[in-house]
Amino acid sequence: MNARSAMNQYKQVGVHSAVMDATPHRLVQMLMEGVLEKVTLAKSNIARKEIAKKGENISKAITIVGGLHASLNKEVGGELSENLSSLYDYMTRRLIIANIRSDERILDEVANLMLEVKAGWDVIPEMLKN
Repeated sequence: MNARSAMNQYKQVGVHSAVMDATPHRLVQMLMEGVLEKVTLAKSNIARKEIAKKGENISKAITIVGGLHASLNKEVGGELSENLSSLYDYMTRRLIIANIRSDERILDEVANLMLEVKAGWDVIPEMLKN
């Protein structure tokens, strides 16, 4: 077994452990972090002209946004859930265009939108303490 393979296995075990121990709130944070990571990787892929890897990372980001979208509870979340649903749809469309055009600016736009959503999500536990 080479070092890269060992590191990948270690990383998978670490992610699995983090998921198994995570609260539902933390799982959503992890999904948002995953989108940000994949968008960052896709930007690096564009800069290095790694077209196939760019497509893979954007595809993974789209899949994760889809997971966030599927996790919305529109009955409980009401208008906020509807707004997030629309935003996730928009992000997905923008990611598709970013992939087609290899457009880093669109990836930045999606990352900034996700950072805003994540910032709001990150303060929820503190707000619930009060």
